[in-house]
Amino acid sequence: MNFTEGEIIYINKPYRMTSFGALAFVRTRVSRRIGVRRVKIGHAGTLDPLATGVLVLCTGKKTKEIEQLQHDTKEYTATLQLGATTPSYDMEHEVDATYPTAHITRERIEQVLASFAGNIQQVPPAYSACKIGGDRAYDLKRKGKDVELAAKTVRIDEIELTAFDAEAMQMSIRVVCGKGTYIRSLAHDIGQALDSGAYLTALCRTRVGDVRIEDCITIDDFPAWLEQQEIEHN
Repeated sequence: MNFTEGEIIYINKPYRMTSFGALAFVRTRVSRRIGVRRVKIGHAGTLDPLATGVLVLCTGKKTKEIEQLQHDTKEYTATLQLGATTPSYDMEHEVDATYPTAHITRERIEQVLASFAGNIQQVPPAYSACKIGGDRAYDLKRKGKDVELAAKTVRIDEIELTAFDAEAMQMSIRVVCGKGTYIRSLAHDIGQALDSGAYLTALCRTRVGDVRIEDCITIDDFPAWLEQQEIEHN
């Protein structure tokens, strides 16, 4: 492998680690392995700290492909808690409102999910990396400032209900989507469409393009994997 010329590394990002944290972990060890101070590396598509799954890392000259790679179709599995919302649309923040759920049935959920297929308008979460006048939206929110983000068109290729627990009011979905889709916003919007509320309790990116989570290296396994690679130097 030639990390300076460029390699693409697929990592299975663990729960509660940031995408930048995973990148820094890999960069430190690759730099040490090839004997440079700091190898060039970037990632194609951020995963939230509470999400797991496929994180695409590009090194060296392959970083030029990041923008193109971000357009790859992505697949997710997600679990939603119905009947409540949080400011971040996931478990990063405490519940801020609760809603009735007695009217929610599997049939109603199936009908609502069908309405999200295709090109839809979606407002990104206020707690997101979207920029407003050069500042990250989540930075502004953490400073107590109001954040208003514009809706944008995103593409949902497939969305299906994979489980529904009527007692716990939890549902699981599989989503295949295009660039820029926020599954947290999708969860929030599904809750509204059900005349209730919803937030994410689990999220996993299971595929990016043709690469599946089974093809990825875990953070724990990465050092051993790296030691086994034959390194080419320029």
